Amino acid sequence: MAIDVDDTLLNSKGEILDSTKVVIKKTLEKGIKVVLCTGRPLVGVSNFWRELEIDGLDQYVITFNGAVIESVGGEIVSKLVLNNTDYRELVSFADQHNLPYNVLDDDGNIYTSNLDVNRITVIQAWENQAGVLVRTPDQLSDDFSIVKGIFVGEDAELDQMEDKVHATFDEKFYVVRAAKNFLEVMHKDVNKGRALKKLAEKLNVKPDEVIVFGDELNDLPMFEFAGMAVAMGNGSEFIKSHADFITNSNDKDGIAVAMNKFVL
Repeated sequence: MAIDVDDTLLNSKGEILDSTKVVIKKTLEKGIKVVLCTGRPLVGVSNFWRELEIDGLDQYVITFNGAVIESVGGEIVSKLVLNNTDYRELVSFADQHNLPYNVLDDDGNIYTSNLDVNRITVIQAWENQAGVLVRTPDQLSDDFSIVKGIFVGEDAELDQMEDKVHATFDEKFYVVRAAKNFLEVMHKDVNKGRALKKLAEKLNVKPDEVIVFGDELNDLPMFEFAGMAVAMGNGSEFIKSHADFITNSNDKDGIAVAMNKFVL
């Protein structure tokens, strides 16, 4: 069972519904793995897997939109990063187009050279229990690498820049609109689906034994891999069009409805 976090596992208040806790407890009792698949770092979801009582060295989380696969204890299974040259290329683009941005290292630390830190970056840092380090590339080590870069801002601003970001970086990187305020750039081989496939192979789990839940474009690779793809009722029309089943919204027991119907 692979679950996106924001607007899927969490309701519109950023909380886990009691109905979701009940079905996940039953799912774990059946010996089924429950894997949170998120754009956040591990620290940004640790409270949630503890709340769900997902524990043990054999339980896993997919973080940074698939760039890192790790156990809930922090043991790295797989990691794909962007090197210092890639990092500087993203910063140069952001500066050239006056586009707010931040980058994350593999510990979840957030860096930006924006002196006027964008409000989306501040919210992102708060949600992930991280600080914001204001640094230029020259103030960091020559081997500084990142897990992902994020162009941030109001949705209309990113709408205007999205095509240009894709045109500039698609050949070299994986670019995805992870949410209306986040346009993310990662290693070319990164996406949630590839990470889920790699983890499933490690656990000897077949695609038709996997059910996934998501709400947005960055969940599409998971939908393409899994035997059962469930879109949340609050999800985008695009992701709904690629689902095997559209469940209720994240505020109306969407996960519980689908799990009771197909698994439990």
